[in-house]
Amino acid sequence: MQLKPINQQVVAVVGATSGIGRQTALEFAKRGAKVVVSARSQPGLDSLIEEIRGFGGEATAIVADVTVFDQVKAIADRTVEVYGRLDTWVHTPATSVYATLENIKPEEFRRVIDISLNGQAYGAMAALPHLKRQGQGALVHVSSILGRRALPLQSAYCAAKHGIEGFLESLRVELKHEGIPISVTSVMPAAVNTPLYNNALTRLGVKPASLPPFYEPSLVADAILYVAEHPTRDFLVGDAARALDLLQRLSPSLVDFLLLRVAFKLQRTSEPKSEDAPNNLYQPIPAHDRVEGDFSHLAIPSVSDWIDKNPIFKWGAVASVATLAFLAAQAFNTGGQV
Repeated sequence: MQLKPINQQVVAVVGATSGIGRQTALEFAKRGAKVVVSARSQPGLDSLIEEIRGFGGEATAIVADVTVFDQVKAIADRTVEVYGRLDTWVHTPATSVYATLENIKPEEFRRVIDISLNGQAYGAMAALPHLKRQGQGALVHVSSILGRRALPLQSAYCAAKHGIEGFLESLRVELKHEGIPISVTSVMPAAVNTPLYNNALTRLGVKPASLPPFYEPSLVADAILYVAEHPTRDFLVGDAARALDLLQRLSPSLVDFLLLRVAFKLQRTSEPKSEDAPNNLYQPIPAHDRVEGDFSHLAIPSVSDWIDKNPIFKWGAVASVATLAFLAAQAFNTGGQV
């Protein structure tokens, strides 16, 4: 499976006005890709297009709500109409309600699923006919490490992220059965410093947070650009994501134990926030059309991301560790002589 270099690609970025989506659109444009950006916020798209064109990038905007399939389809169709093709589809939109399950209204739970899961599926449905016609391309879906291990107080969001993993697994096998070389990637970050926490509906009485450490949106954008050139099944972003994934594989009950002790406290900030405060469940909040959120002071770098992007180094390190382990075992078995 071959993917084009970024500077030869036409890329659609959905959910592009803030957070990961906005940073990703900027990075694609800086690397020479032609970019179509979409979201619900016209002011956010206008400012993004102005920023991209300010450094000489090429971009087109289209307003769309990902809960309406015809509007999502219009993003893909517009991309092909303007630029003649679609090489990579990046789907990022998500929203959340912070509350215990019994304090989430059924219509709110449904809305989170509509945006954060159904919207992702609509994106794949809209992009696939164009990618199939070309015979190659990439679907990049931004999920979360919470698609592998759920947290309390985020049941709807975690359900949506688990659902993304399920439909992408199914889709991969369908495409392989058809013999169509389309890369399907799930990008699963740990906590990211975006305006998600400003936008979320909360019934915690305070502005919500996530389990630290946080990572900057640029780290996730770098991962997205990497998988847009290098076919990858899953890409976990952040050392914390890989650590949580490993713990969950080893002992889910241990993770239950740890979360019971820290997750309820760490997902609350000290900043009061009413459940009546503006949220983006049904309408965008233009004031939050920016890349970063309010947790830069808790953001750290990630070593494991670099390792995953450099497989020669990665497998060299694995081979070295395996060799040392073998030699140590031999020395133990022979009484110190090898």
